[in-house]
Amino acid sequence: MDDVLLVVSELVTNAYRYGTEPGDSLLVVIVKSADRVRVEVHDPVRRRPVLREEAGERVRGRGLHIVKALAARCGVEDRPLGKAVWAEVAR
Repeated sequence: MDDVLLVVSELVTNAYRYGTEPGDSLLVVIVKSADRVRVEVHDPVRRRPVLREEAGERVRGRGLHIVKALAARCGVEDRPLGKAVWAEVAR
């Protein structure tokens, strides 16, 4: 459960920071199955997230690295009104 909470936190933070303008909404979808939990965060911006190079002195920019380390699979899907960034965490 801790891994799922951390993935949700990182994806929502990225969507809020880079995928919204004032007044925009986000949609968080969590679907669980017998072997995984899928987290989707939908935002209205089509620009895809960028995995930055890791740098020890930087205080930001580690969110997607954390998601990749915790998730069995992750990706981005275009939507008619933006995108959905998703990650699947094994149970």
